[in-house]
Amino acid sequence: MPGRPSQRDIARLAGISQATVSIVLNGRADEYGIAVATQDKVREAMRQLDYVPDVAGRSLRGGRNGLIGVHTFERVFPVRADDYYHGFLVGIEEKAVELGQDLVLFASTQRPDGTRSIYGAGANRLRLADGAIILGLERNDDELVRLAAEGFPFVFIGRRDLPGAQVPYVAADYAGAIDDVVERLSEAGHTRVGYLGGPLRRGPQEERREAFYRSRLATSRPVLAEAEAVTGRWLREVLASATTALLIETLELAGAVAAAARDEKVEIPEELSVVCLDILPDSPATRGWSHIPVPKQEMGARAVALLLGLLDGEVPADRHETVACGPLAGTTIAPPR
Repeated sequence: MPGRPSQRDIARLAGISQATVSIVLNGRADEYGIAVATQDKVREAMRQLDYVPDVAGRSLRGGRNGLIGVHTFERVFPVRADDYYHGFLVGIEEKAVELGQDLVLFASTQRPDGTRSIYGAGANRLRLADGAIILGLERNDDELVRLAAEGFPFVFIGRRDLPGAQVPYVAADYAGAIDDVVERLSEAGHTRVGYLGGPLRRGPQEERREAFYRSRLATSRPVLAEAEAVTGRWLREVLASATTALLIETLELAGAVAAAARDEKVEIPEELSVVCLDILPDSPATRGWSHIPVPKQEMGARAVALLLGLLDGEVPADRHETVACGPLAGTTIAPPR
């Protein structure tokens, strides 16, 4: 098909009206009751035609259409309430409503292997929106660098430092939170504290570990293990090393420690103080455990405000913002025996 593909071309290929195509492209399919199957036809036709929306035709303020894109590299989009990233999405939605913006969830960027790509068909799918918020531990740094080079406005939720690219982001102050935990443990009388973590993934893990190992309470060696390796015997070895408190990196590891403590009849926090550095699993075994509340909704809201600031030219493209974590919650820090 010669020339730049149009909405008329999409409508012809999909076998639907141009008006329906326009509604879907403007992110109002649900509002108008457009069937999911019809939306899929539009997206498939866009993919086949390598269609990129014409941003020059946008009619709202500043030439914008009032749409904010939300993209994740994670395999499952965080729409379920029990998903780790759902809180971020709630904050994004609430702030978007407050500021009169609509959201477009780019769920169609999923590849056959389950991973997601901004450039699923070679073109930047996010250009349907004025700018985008990107979140998730999974990420494609090459695509982020390419996105920044194109000058497309986006904000990452989480710290992202990429050589040669300006990546604006909103991150939690994990280092400050670890400092608060260490201070609480020190005040309780602990002098030897262990750190239980899993395989290193860039981002929050690095910040938390670096902050911990700078502290005076850190044991000489990190304790790193898969959840399956956290057994009763392992826990007894930790206690035998004179470690009186344990910082636990993930909810999976917290559940494993709770199970090992139950099997070995280790009393928490009387014999071992524990602090989870993540959200806690919804389990009676870890209920009431001390943990660091991550300000997910506030981070999502700040990301929206930062993105609009970028679009309005009020903030630079290299802006980095941090949000303080909530006060340490829970009751599993006790004086060591």
